[in-house]
Amino acid sequence: MAVKERVGLVVSDKMQKTVVVAIENRSPHPKYGKIVVRTERYKVHDEENKCVVGDRVRIQETRPLSKTKRWVVIDILNRTVATTETTEEVQP
Repeated sequence: MAVKERVGLVVSDKMQKTVVVAIENRSPHPKYGKIVVRTERYKVHDEENKCVVGDRVRIQETRPLSKTKRWVVIDILNRTVATTETTEEVQP
């Protein structure tokens, strides 16, 4: 059986050694033809905690690692540049 691989966007990195990756599937509706976007969210194992929100990653299916984790990060395709914005409050 072939190993499943997907490419998705990291939407959460608040857990230790785990990230949530969203994968969009765009397909036409069978009857009406409108493009329907279906988003699947996978909990993915990230051993070194390298992924941050906004990264595009390639994931691969593996044996069950926990109750909900069945995927592991293979590599990070695009890194997100951390931007720090300073907000200044206006004093009257």
